[in-house]
Amino acid sequence: MKVRKVPQRKCLGCGEMKEKKELIRVVRSPEGAVSVDKTGKKPGRGAYVCQSRACAAKAISAKALEKALGVKLSAEVCAKILEELAE
Repeated sequence: MKVRKVPQRKCLGCGEMKEKKELIRVVRSPEGAVSVDKTGKKPGRGAYVCQSRACAAKAISAKALEKALGVKLSAEVCAKILEELAE
């Protein structure tokens, strides 16, 4: 039986490679709206951060999320992302 590879993604906050299912996906939809995608299935450009609030805050402050998603993030969107990761 063939062994399947586990998908790996890089966290934008800490820079560590982790399994895809351990990370949270932040997605920019085709319409341009940015949201947290806990299922990992929403259409659009995605970026990954750890489930910790500290990694998300670091990715936002370093503008890594803006670069990865290709969109300017407003303060309201950043607060919403941090709020959803706290849950």
